[in-house]
Amino acid sequence: MTSETVSAFRLARHQLAGRKKASVESICAAVCGIQAQVMSAAELELWTRNHALRREDIFGALWKRRSVVKTSAMRQTLHLLAADDFPIYIAALKRSRMAAFARLLARLKVTREQSDDMQQMILDGLAGGPTTQQALVRLAQAKAGTRVRRWLEFATSALRPSIVQGLVCYGPPRGSEVTLVRADQWLGKQRTVDEDDAKRELIRRFLGAYGPATCRDFVKWSGIPMSEAKPAWNTVLSEMTEVIVDRAPAWILSRDAKAFDAVADAAQTVRLLPAFDVYLLAHAQKDHLVPPQFYKRVYRNQGWLSPVVLHGGRIVAVWSLRAAAKTQLVEVEPFQKLAKTVKAGIEEEVGALSGFLNAPCRVLFGRD
Repeated sequence: MTSETVSAFRLARHQLAGRKKASVESICAAVCGIQAQVMSAAELELWTRNHALRREDIFGALWKRRSVVKTSAMRQTLHLLAADDFPIYIAALKRSRMAAFARLLARLKVTREQSDDMQQMILDGLAGGPTTQQALVRLAQAKAGTRVRRWLEFATSALRPSIVQGLVCYGPPRGSEVTLVRADQWLGKQRTVDEDDAKRELIRRFLGAYGPATCRDFVKWSGIPMSEAKPAWNTVLSEMTEVIVDRAPAWILSRDAKAFDAVADAAQTVRLLPAFDVYLLAHAQKDHLVPPQFYKRVYRNQGWLSPVVLHGGRIVAVWSLRAAAKTQLVEVEPFQKLAKTVKAGIEEEVGALSGFLNAPCRVLFGRD
C-alpha cells in the first residue's frame, strides 16, 4: 500500500476528509474516543471533524442526552466515549489498570478490604448525584485509616479504581470544579461485556480507525501491556490481512480491504488539528506524520502535543491561538514553504473556526 492510500483511509475514518455532518456520538465512536485531558482541545477535536458543530451540541451530548460519557480510558487519560461503547472500553482496559493499582496498594500496605471499603464510601457519597472531586476526597480522608490516607496523598486520588471499574464517571463541571457521578445513575444499567470479547472488539475498532497498524501500535495506543495485548491480538489475526507500507509490515481488517481501494485522494485535504488530537496518538513510529527534524516541534516534552496543520494526512505546520485586539489570532509556523493552495485551505479553516469560537479569527503566517 502507498502512504497516500493509507493517509486517505485514515482521514476518511476520522471524518477529516470531505465535509460530512457527523454527530458528536458518531465521531467519538469512529475514532475510538476523543482525548479530553484538556476539554477545550476536545471540543476542537470534534469541531475539526464537523465544522457545523457548536459548543452547545457537545454540551448537549455530554450533560443533557448523556449519549457521550467522559471517563478515564486509554493510557489512563480522559476521553469522551460514545455511551453505548462505555462497557466495551471498561471491560477491555480494566485488568491491566487494576493490576497497577494493586501494586501501588501493596507498596502502601493497604489491604483489598480497605480498598473495597473506600470504593463503597465513594459510591455512598455519590448517591445524591454529581459531587465534586474535592468533596469526595475530603469525605474519604475523614473516614479513612492512616494507611489509606497515605494512599490519598500518594496517588492522584482514591477515586480511580471506581472509575476504572466503570462504577463512576465524570459529571457536569461546577465552574472550575470537576464533578463525578455514579455510572448506574448517570447512564442507567450497563450491559455486561466479556473481557476477552471486549479486547477483541477494541482491536477491531482500533484497526478500523488507525489501520494499517501493528500490535506494538495497539499497545502504545491502549496502554494494555504487550503480555496481555498479544494473546488478544492473535485471536483476531484470522480477521486481518497483512500489508506492506513503506517497506514495513502492518495489518488491516480484511473487511476493510475494499475501503482502501474506494477512498478518494486526500492529497489536498487541509485541517487544523488541536493539541492532543487522537489522529496523532495511535502509532509507535511517527515518520508517516512528521519529518524527524520537526518531531520535537509537535511531540514536545512531558507529553505535550502541539496543535498542527494537516495536509494530505501529514503535518506541515504547527499553530497557536491567542487573543488580539477584537479578534482571535491563529499564528501558523510552517515547516517549509507552503503552496498557495495550502495557505488558502488554512484560511478557509480559520474562517470556519470563527463560527465555532463565536469570535472573528484571522491567520498570521510565520516565516517559511
